[in-house]
Amino acid sequence: MAKNYVSDQEFKNENFTIDFLTNGEYDNCHFLNCNFASGDLSEIVFVNCSFENCDLSNAKLRNTSFQNAEFEECKLLGLRFEESNPFLFAIKCNTSVLNFSSFYKMSLKNTALSNCQLQDVDFTEADCSLCSFEGSDCLSANFFQTNLQGADFRSAINFSIDPTENRVKKAKFSRNNLHGLLHSFSLVIES
Repeated sequence: MAKNYVSDQEFKNENFTIDFLTNGEYDNCHFLNCNFASGDLSEIVFVNCSFENCDLSNAKLRNTSFQNAEFEECKLLGLRFEESNPFLFAIKCNTSVLNFSSFYKMSLKNTALSNCQLQDVDFTEADCSLCSFEGSDCLSANFFQTNLQGADFRSAINFSIDPTENRVKKAKFSRNNLHGLLHSFSLVIES
């Protein structure tokens, strides 16, 4: 159970790599230019919180709760989101770097991952239905047994999705990036 309750506060230019963020529930808080890299965010609850220009790379997320958390221009390298609390899990990422992170078996339904670097991200068995990958770079991202029904890849780049190994019904693609959908068939596509 959370020890402290913090509401409507702004944390600016804080370094939480030495003195970790105090365990508790943070409601409607804004974190600006904060460093959480390799820190321990285990058991912390973030409700309606926003993170702007923060570094959470390699932070521990054991049972961390992200309920409607927004990340803008953040570094989220190597995060294991599947270790976080799945209850009411909801995030939105814009112009952020999530390379080498994992959403294994996570429910990401309706999640926006816009203009993000999603290189080598693991989406294995995740529910990414109705997700937006607008403008994101999905180089070497792993989509296997992933629910991508209704997902929007129209402006995403560098993805490789095998439609025989993933659910892609009503997913959106553009003519310019169809090769990412057909890559697994080793077809030669010329313009």
